[in-house]
Amino acid sequence: MAMYKDPGFQERTALAKAAKLKALQQLKAKPPVDPVVLAERAAAAAAKEAAAAAARAEKIAAREADKAAKKAEAEAKAAFEAAQPALTAAEQKAARDARYAARKNRK
Repeated sequence: MAMYKDPGFQERTALAKAAKLKALQQLKAKPPVDPVVLAERAAAAAAKEAAAAAARAEKIAAREADKAAKKAEAEAKAAFEAAQPALTAAEQKAARDARYAARKNRK
């Protein structure tokens, strides 16, 4: 049975050089990119970017509409509360007493 032999420096550099040459040959053997295919890829990328931009704009518009709706709701609530007459201390006591009496009558 043969023993494992450590490759020397000369052998390692020769293997590295051969690997580099093989990689270069494979790269050179690769066919050039067709301009039509390249243009199609660029058009597809542009369309995808346009769709993403439209989706972002739509999302921002929806967020702004939601903010406006919440603001309008808060303003309407504030206006409603401002329009309600404030109860005096005597009226508040009468209402509290009425609730207490109703609770007592239920028992």
